[in-house]
Amino acid sequence: MAYYSPDAILTDAQKAPCTFTLAVPRLAPLNSGSAVEAGTKLDIPLWMAELLAVSKPSGPSGQSLVTLDMPPALGQRVMNALRADPRSVDLRAQAFYFYGLCERMLELFDEEDMVEVLTDVSLLVCVFQCR
Repeated sequence: MAYYSPDAILTDAQKAPCTFTLAVPRLAPLNSGSAVEAGTKLDIPLWMAELLAVSKPSGPSGQSLVTLDMPPALGQRVMNALRADPRSVDLRAQAFYFYGLCERMLELFDEEDMVEVLTDVSLLVCVFQCR
């Protein structure tokens, strides 16, 4: 997606579940005003989650600040439903920018099964739109 595309901006604004591996005292506004402790699970915007997941603070630990988890919209339950009958899944209800979210998450995760399912679903959508 293009950098200035409204769709890209709105896709990156979708929330992604993260687990903080280190305490981060200056991110208190994300956690209802209290410091974010190690092990805290929060849903934060995808753009921020990606930056925190790939950044490594200086120091002896050498681990990233957060581990990025797969959003529920791309979880196993949704993928199984898409495998069974793609027409039964309301993708917009799962995530408003479902395909944009898929694209961004597949840049970060190596999920061959998800690629296969989404390719099949995209082909099915194209067939029905071309009629």
